[in-house]
Amino acid sequence: MNVIEVHDLVKRFGDKTVVDKVSLAVSQGEISGFLGPNGSGKTTTIRMMCGLLRPDGGDGRVLGYDILGESARIKREVGYMTQRFSFYEDLSIEENLTFVARLYGLSPVKAHVDATLGDLGLTARRTQLASHLSGGWKQRLALAACIMHDPKLLLLDEPTAGVDPKARREFWDEIHQRASDGLTVLVSTHYMDEAERCHRIHYLSNGHLLTSGTVGDVVEGAGLTTWLLEGANLAQAGRLLEAMDGVEQVAPFGLSLHAVGSDADRLGRAVREVARKTGVSARKGETSLEDVFIQLMGKSPGGQR
Repeated sequence: MNVIEVHDLVKRFGDKTVVDKVSLAVSQGEISGFLGPNGSGKTTTIRMMCGLLRPDGGDGRVLGYDILGESARIKREVGYMTQRFSFYEDLSIEENLTFVARLYGLSPVKAHVDATLGDLGLTARRTQLASHLSGGWKQRLALAACIMHDPKLLLLDEPTAGVDPKARREFWDEIHQRASDGLTVLVSTHYMDEAERCHRIHYLSNGHLLTSGTVGDVVEGAGLTTWLLEGANLAQAGRLLEAMDGVEQVAPFGLSLHAVGSDADRLGRAVREVARKTGVSARKGETSLEDVFIQLMGKSPGGQR
C-alpha cells in the first residue's frame, strides 16, 4: 500500500523553480531517502508531501489525504525532526517533552511523557537540561518529541548531522525498528552509509528527480564501470588518468584510486595504459553509491564536476 503517491510536483520561489515535476511513490513502512547537493530541492519536496508546504503544481495523496485540500489533516499525522536542534536548552528533557505533549493536546500529559521517556531510553536523564546533552542525546530527545503523538509518517531532515558514529548507528537502529512496526520514514541525508540504510533512495538535483530505486537498482542503472588502482605511484597515475579519454572520475579511496567511466572499453584501455606507464596494479572493482552520485551531479542540469 502506498502511503505517498504524488505526481509532477512543482514549487517556485519567485522566478526560481526549486522543484520541477517530481513524481514518486512511497509504501507503508518504507524508509525513503532523499539525496542530492545543497539546494537540490530535497527538503522542499519532502515538505510538500507532508503538508508543510503547498505545491504550485502537481497533485497527490499522502496517508489517504489530498495534499492540496487536506494538508492540515496530513500535518496532524506527521512527526518532523529538523536538522538543527530546536528545543529549549534551559529546560530539562522532561520539561521539553511536557511542553510538546501540551502542544499536541495529549492527555494525560504525564502518562505520555513517561511512556516516551521509557520508549527512547531517556528516563534516567529526565531531569538533565537540554543544554548539557551531547549531540547524540539531543538527537534522541528530538526524536522522542517527534514520535510522542504516534505519527504515521516521520520526516527527518539531515537527522544525524554533528553526531558521532555510535549515536548515528543507534539512531538508525531505532528508525528501522519503527519502520518494521509500520511507520513510514522520509529522510534527507548527505551520508552515503545512511543512504545505504534506506529501503529506497531518490536523487534530486536542481529540482529534478534523476533516479529512484533501491541502492542496487540505482548503482546498476547508472551503467558505470569502476577500476581500482594500487601501488606506489598513485599520484602520478591519477594525474595521467584525468587527461585520458573514457575516464570520467578519478578519486583516491584510502590506499587505492578509483577510476570511473560509462564506456567500459575506453575506460579499460585508459587504465591499462596508465598502469603500464606508472607500474601500479589495476583491477576491476565494484561501483560505489558515491561514484554514482558524483556522476549524477556532473550530468544534472547546471551540474558541475
